[in-house]
Amino acid sequence: MKKMSVARKRTLRFLIILGALNLLALAKFGFGNHSTLSTTYGLVLGHEWIILHSVVVKSSTGSTFFALLGLLGCGLGFLFFKLNKTSLAGISIASISILFSFICWAATGKFIPLTGLLQGGLMLAVPLIFGSMSGLLCERSGVINIAIEGQLLAGAFASAVVASVTHKTMLGLIIAPIAGAAVSVLLATFAIKFGVDQVILGFVLNVLVYGLTDFLYKRLLIPYQSTWNQAPSFSQISIPILGKIPIIGPIFFDQTIIVYLMYAIVAAISYGLFRTKWGLRTRSVGEHPEAADSVGIDVNKLRFRNVVIAGLVAGLGGAYFTIGSVGSFGKEMTAGSGFIALAALIFGKWTPKGAILAALLFGFADNLQGTLSIIGVSVPSEFMLMVPYIATIIAVSGLIGRVRAPAADGVFYSRGESH
Repeated sequence: MKKMSVARKRTLRFLIILGALNLLALAKFGFGNHSTLSTTYGLVLGHEWIILHSVVVKSSTGSTFFALLGLLGCGLGFLFFKLNKTSLAGISIASISILFSFICWAATGKFIPLTGLLQGGLMLAVPLIFGSMSGLLCERSGVINIAIEGQLLAGAFASAVVASVTHKTMLGLIIAPIAGAAVSVLLATFAIKFGVDQVILGFVLNVLVYGLTDFLYKRLLIPYQSTWNQAPSFSQISIPILGKIPIIGPIFFDQTIIVYLMYAIVAAISYGLFRTKWGLRTRSVGEHPEAADSVGIDVNKLRFRNVVIAGLVAGLGGAYFTIGSVGSFGKEMTAGSGFIALAALIFGKWTPKGAILAALLFGFADNLQGTLSIIGVSVPSEFMLMVPYIATIIAVSGLIGRVRAPAADGVFYSRGESH
């Protein structure tokens, strides 16, 4: 009998776990839910075209339906497994169904603004997506970027201060990526030119930005808040026709300019990394710098350039915290978003699509815990806050497949030396 590969064993194990969780959801949230109350899902958020204002679903019926749908997804996954294929659709259906089965049970007798919940999840995911794209550019080039948090914070601080002083949000938007790139220049200089340990260096840069912004916040922004920390913020721009599409329109096409820039940057990175000569060279210096060097690629020059570009991307994401939402800067307002973005990158297996999906999952989980707390659900919000970290542990453990960073990630390269 032919032995099953390690990857197939992991896929099978993950499908079994998903099936067990859906059975548990069916027993607890579905058949074990004896409430006669219903959950109301609001489908209208703004001025989109209205098909349905809301959908009312009996709590036990909804939980049972989604748990059965999840089992169907597992069945689809097992079918493709037998055919030696991987069914991402089946795995996705099984995973999402567990979540919605839980929501039907947890929000019994409550009103859930579904469109608003999804829109809020996207908004919370925006800085995570910027951060994960920054990490992707660095690590695909062979440089570990632990300093995403510092880049985001620098961008948030610079955009708030410049926009406050000038009263022009566009100037704040322009300065934010420059601030992120300044942190990247330090990262690239010490990591690429001097071979400093990249993990330690990233933490040092984070502490540096924390300390600098904290000092200026206490000495400048608090005493003179009206001058230095009261920035205008971007208003939402609804794209004609697209913004009117029910559910999808308000979520994706009624956003600020920073979100639309995110769409463009994600598309550019996804295309450039896998469809251009620059992308091929970037991946080659991240996987095998000696081979790249042997065909005439300047490894360290390309790495340096990509790390600076990554800083521009992260700095732009930092602007979302201030001029993209509240306007003013708050002490340590990024609140670990850079590390969650790094977790999304790992969970997404160092791919643009995977990192984006992971960031959206983390953003949705974060917004869901806030929504459940507001409507008075008795489930402790801390459980939902744990989701990003639990998901990352699952990913790193290899439960859902092999997770491998670029081979030369974090490895100092000096021409002529063997590694």
